[in-house]
Amino acid sequence: VLRRIMRRAMRHAQLLGAKDPLMWQLVPALVREMGAAYPELARGEALIGETLKLEEKRFRQTLARGLSLLEDATQDLGEGSELPGETAFKLYDTYGFPLDLTQDALRQRGITVDTDGFNSAMQRQKAEARASWSGSGEAATETIWFGIRDRAGATEFLGYDTEQAEGVVLAMVKDGAEVSSASEGDELAIIVNQTPFYGESGGQMGDTGTISGDGFSFTVTDTSKKADGLFVHSGKVTKGALKVGAVAELKVAHERRTRLRANHSATHLLHEGLREVLGTHVAQKGSLVAPDRLRFDFSHPKPISNEELQRVEELANEIIVQNSPVTTRLMSVDDAIAEGAMALFGEKYGDEVRVVSMGTGLHGAKENRPYSVELCGGTHAKATGDIGLVRIVGEGAVASGVRRLEALTGIAARQYLDEQDRRLRDIAAALKVGPADALARVEALVDERKKLERELSEARKKLALGGSGGSAPEATETVAGVGFLGKVVSGVAPKDLKGLADEGKKSLGSGVVVFVGEADGKASVVVAVTEDLTSQFSAVDLVRVASAALGGQGGGGRPDMAQAGGPDATKAHEAVAAVKAAMAG
Repeated sequence: VLRRIMRRAMRHAQLLGAKDPLMWQLVPALVREMGAAYPELARGEALIGETLKLEEKRFRQTLARGLSLLEDATQDLGEGSELPGETAFKLYDTYGFPLDLTQDALRQRGITVDTDGFNSAMQRQKAEARASWSGSGEAATETIWFGIRDRAGATEFLGYDTEQAEGVVLAMVKDGAEVSSASEGDELAIIVNQTPFYGESGGQMGDTGTISGDGFSFTVTDTSKKADGLFVHSGKVTKGALKVGAVAELKVAHERRTRLRANHSATHLLHEGLREVLGTHVAQKGSLVAPDRLRFDFSHPKPISNEELQRVEELANEIIVQNSPVTTRLMSVDDAIAEGAMALFGEKYGDEVRVVSMGTGLHGAKENRPYSVELCGGTHAKATGDIGLVRIVGEGAVASGVRRLEALTGIAARQYLDEQDRRLRDIAAALKVGPADALARVEALVDERKKLERELSEARKKLALGGSGGSAPEATETVAGVGFLGKVVSGVAPKDLKGLADEGKKSLGSGVVVFVGEADGKASVVVAVTEDLTSQFSAVDLVRVASAALGGQGGGGRPDMAQAGGPDATKAHEAVAAVKAAMAG
């Protein structure tokens, strides 16, 4: 709803003649007026302004594309007509153009929108989505857990203190139905009264391991949480027969749990490092804690520089080297927030929460205070040194205003660095320099290549124009009483065709220039018309004629310069001939 309100304001600003984003400039006034009542506005002023600016830029792109599509869809509709609801829904569903903007754009032309048809299309899509989900069997499987939860109660989690415990099998589910027994080879899910296995939540993957007892063994391949507190152990009976009521020994896979703990603690350190380097507007938006890697999504409006990433990584590794204890405490939410613990926006917390603290701040506001303090229900390393090392290996955007870090820890990080070092040495050897000189050598080669490409481009232009002098090219002829230069050129990039056409115009002095470039079986065409002839010939009209001959459609530009393309480069000469015919016609 908020985005729709903002976009309506942006749309009206554009209608009033605003050529550039402007709503972000209102943020300081908003902070002045509302900052006393909402202190978070002042803290997030920079982020709010940047987010608004990006949103308006993206919306203008959506608006331009949508209005163009809307123009095509309504070109045969006159005043008093109605745009079909299916068409309006397609604009919304496929191209992201909202219904209210479609209505606004058509209202001034006296055209209405079939809103009933739009709503019908929307409901039909929702029904198809629900049917698809229900047909998968997931809905029926999910409901069974609530019945077990009501009967057996919540599973007691013991995994903060131990990786091994004894429990009683309370229920088993196979193929979406409860069963009382299972045999060797059966794949199913087991519920016990208490477990050391962590169920997937908060981004941390569930534990694996074994559940065994008198005459049976069960391999746990995943653990999940269902129905508000029910831990579900999924896997396969690998030995004997298993029955409800059996007493079992539950054992978590230690090495995998150790890597998960290290990666989860590393996400906390990276989170705090991002807030210190980028600002306190950074907030967690999602995460994945896997045994072999970690992923952390967070709020930030723009890409992070290499220098910023390096600093975040350095801060995390400084705390790791401290080898300081990772402590956990249970307290009320209010007390935790008062102590500076970070909570996830929108997350539901009980009366009592688990607070995880680690590290000692080395400088700034956190000097001699816990470096990272967060509300968290996951499992963590016992000390920061257990993480070993953290290495950021990726950063990018995943949504508007949301960035993602990918990182490795411990042995995985060391193996990654070893591989990078090996690659650097291989590259240096191929360049016949030492590793320290490899970058300088690559930069020199890139500069040399750019120079050669420029020289080659100039040579191709001269060849295309028929020589290097300033006289008119040999291919010049007269069409419809004006000078005409039409050529098919190979090896000239589409971006260079305009420059070539400009050179052709200079050589002609007065006339029409057509260049068709061939590359990978496709064609690009540029038509240029000297200023004195634009009232007689339009480059846009002529380039569309050429594009049609090449199997394409459309094309655009200005009356004196236009560009288009087509899929059939074998028709390049026919395209030149088609332009000549259009001029003579």
